[in-house]
Amino acid sequence: MKRLSALLLTVSVLLGFSLPAQALLINQGGGLIYDNVLDITWLQDANYAQTSGYDADGMMTWSQAVTWADTLSYYDSVRDYTYTDWRLPQTLPVNGTSYEYNNYIFSYDGSTDVGYNVGAPGSVYPGSTGSEMAYMYYINLGNLGYYDTSGSSPQLGWGLNNTGPFTNLLPYAYWSDTADAATPDYAWFFRFVYGYQTAFYKTSTYPYTWAVRPGNVIPEPGTLLLLATGLAGLVAGRKKR
Repeated sequence: MKRLSALLLTVSVLLGFSLPAQALLINQGGGLIYDNVLDITWLQDANYAQTSGYDADGMMTWSQAVTWADTLSYYDSVRDYTYTDWRLPQTLPVNGTSYEYNNYIFSYDGSTDVGYNVGAPGSVYPGSTGSEMAYMYYINLGNLGYYDTSGSSPQLGWGLNNTGPFTNLLPYAYWSDTADAATPDYAWFFRFVYGYQTAFYKTSTYPYTWAVRPGNVIPEPGTLLLLATGLAGLVAGRKKR
């Protein structure tokens, strides 16, 4: 019975059900980091556009950044597979329904989509997954914004002090793949030095780019199916006894 319970626990972890989600960044090898809450895989190199030689410094306009991610082919040396389904991180409403702009005036308590502490602990919407980069900064990496949620600054310990398992994660702005519906000339970005997000001109050339892809690279579907089938047979056998 103990063996069966252990097997059930293992399968639950692998299949991602029956257990409460805890934010984890899982190094899958091959330069790929899986986010188990957002269910996306990040490139371990946060300035791969520059490292790969695609761009001299990795800074691009928004349209250039979107094109780079859309056309990116990344070879996974661990699994001997090339992934082509890349995009930039998303910026969806922090409240889960509609964007709150506050006339583009920064908020400090995470109550709007423009400002500091978006989804941060102690904010109005703690743990919000709407902004994938804000979630990375505040939840996965545990960094602090320049302002605390009450609007006091500078907050002790603010800044990009923890870069986790990533390389070349720079304390600058990074483009989101999300255009600003309210202002067509704008797109969203997140600034990893101060911990704020806002929308800005798409023609700006100072934000960097960071690619993500949907889901995990392991375990492979065939392996999961085989494991699930074996588990079903084991449970059936136990019942017959």
